[in-house]
Amino acid sequence: MTKSPVIPGFLPTLGVTLFALSLIVLLPIVALFLRASGLDWHQFLAAAFSPRVLAAYRLSFGGALIAAAINSAAGLVVAWVLVRYDFPFRRLIDALVDLPFALPTAVAGIALTALYAPNGLFGEFLLRFGVTVAFTPLGVIVAMIFIGLPFVVRTVQPVLQDLAPEHEEAALSLGANPWQVFHRIILPAILPALVTGFALAFARGLGEYGSVIFIAGNMPFVSEIAPLLIVTKLEQYDYTGAAAIATVMLLVSFALLLIINSAQKWRQIRLSGG
Repeated sequence: MTKSPVIPGFLPTLGVTLFALSLIVLLPIVALFLRASGLDWHQFLAAAFSPRVLAAYRLSFGGALIAAAINSAAGLVVAWVLVRYDFPFRRLIDALVDLPFALPTAVAGIALTALYAPNGLFGEFLLRFGVTVAFTPLGVIVAMIFIGLPFVVRTVQPVLQDLAPEHEEAALSLGANPWQVFHRIILPAILPALVTGFALAFARGLGEYGSVIFIAGNMPFVSEIAPLLIVTKLEQYDYTGAAAIATVMLLVSFALLLIINSAQKWRQIRLSGG
């Protein structure tokens, strides 16, 4: 017996889906490419790959990748502690994980700058060891870590909740050491969610603007991010130049996310024996 769907009508629902997707996602992307097409090839290369823009690309993409990698490890630990241990104020800490979601990005940037500035609470302490965070590329990475951590925690946490501890206990009783339990039982189960969290944290860090510009210092060739260059171009009414930089960021971001998703899909097929 065929089970009737909750929402009847495949063609109407598909049409609504495609319309919403086109209106919200595809049309802005097409408009971006059309704006960038106003430049000829030499003008596009000059606008999108000048030395200053390349330095901003390196900081934006490199910082987002580093922050996403750190968030993957830290987010896994945080999710593990919240799921597997019961301790005082656990619910409060669980709620605080979502704080970067609700906090306005400008407020987050000001708070991070106040903490990590040379005269700030953390900045003054780190300065004793010769570490400067605010107004450096390190500050950019710190801001990206702050806003990206919840993405990893919230994608890994439900998977850990569904992973029964009995499997780990059975493996330990059969002689497996903790590393073997993690490598052979826990990691394969949480890896798809971990990769998804990494991709989300990377995408959020790459596109972040408000919380980064306050702590970055925005010095060309040092701590200037690509989204800031786009805003600068717009303020100068150089719309085609801004579209050229945005187009490069869009293409590279799409390529990186495609590689990550393809690797995740390949691993799932390999594990399923397909």
